[in-house]
Amino acid sequence: MADFAFKKQDETKVASETTKIVPLTCHGHSRPITHVSFSSLLPTGGSSQYYMISACKDNNPMLRDGLTGDWIGTFIGHKGAVWSARLSDDATLAATGSADFSAKVWDTFTGETLCTLEHNHICRAVAFPPQATPQVLATGGMEKKLRVYDLSRASNGVQATNGNAANGADTMPCYEIGAGEHQGAIKSIIWSRDPNIMTTAADDKKIRWWDLRARSSIASHDVEGLPTSCELNIGVGGNPEGVVSVAAGKNVYLFDGGKPGHLMKHIRTEREVASVAVNGEARRFVTGSPNDTWVHVWDLDGEAELETGRGHHGPVWTTCFSPDGKLYATGSEDGTVKMWKFTDGPYGLWR
Repeated sequence: MADFAFKKQDETKVASETTKIVPLTCHGHSRPITHVSFSSLLPTGGSSQYYMISACKDNNPMLRDGLTGDWIGTFIGHKGAVWSARLSDDATLAATGSADFSAKVWDTFTGETLCTLEHNHICRAVAFPPQATPQVLATGGMEKKLRVYDLSRASNGVQATNGNAANGADTMPCYEIGAGEHQGAIKSIIWSRDPNIMTTAADDKKIRWWDLRARSSIASHDVEGLPTSCELNIGVGGNPEGVVSVAAGKNVYLFDGGKPGHLMKHIRTEREVASVAVNGEARRFVTGSPNDTWVHVWDLDGEAELETGRGHHGPVWTTCFSPDGKLYATGSEDGTVKMWKFTDGPYGLWR
């Protein structure tokens, strides 16, 4: 069972070196950040409320207030680097994938481990379906297997190995999707707004879309490089299905979130791209690179770089827009998460 620290920490500070926006800096991690993601907007009677989770090579994913970056708690229990961390839509559950050959599901209110899903190799990706209190979880990683676990028995810290509990008593049923199709490690999984459709990005340089009803691939697209990020973003023109963004090599790929395999845009850049996030309503996208320490903001239509955000002291490995699109978060090799305002006027701690 995980220990959960609820003591308030003064970890949100202002960075001093930027171009236009002074970011908030979230301290607390001790090694490189591997992944950041947000919950959906929660109904609060008018004000914005949502949460952010960060994965890190220090083994300890952290939960924060998504609007302010204030630390809420640290999930303690993994024995290796955490590569992926996601929240359920309602932020009641968190899921993490780790180099300790496991994925874990956590209660975000208590910090307790609800279940540990043992794998035979590093777990690089986790994903929940788009629903409150989800009952299933998808995982993938170095085994090249896409699995979907039934979480209906996820309680009391049950430990399961590929669907069969280690102690022979409790079980965590799971099934594999597309057995044998992935020819490289699965680096990312996203669940579309249609709960029957999932997308995977793998080291065989393919993006695949899966229909869970048929348990088979319904579309695929080759990319020019190893995929380094794959996320579901705010849709163009308010499209509720969103945009799937992929970074691979020196390329950014944008797919229609509601049409499996439909490429909307392919943008070639002059530098390697480590991460990409899109705000379709603002027609902007943000990238990080393994070769510099800056955040690059681009025009979606003209494909021109508009500005750079400076403040990180290492490559930006992960980036993600908040669910309302009014800020984005970046995670870096320097062990910090930064939050950048992306709207006019006051917002959150920016006054």
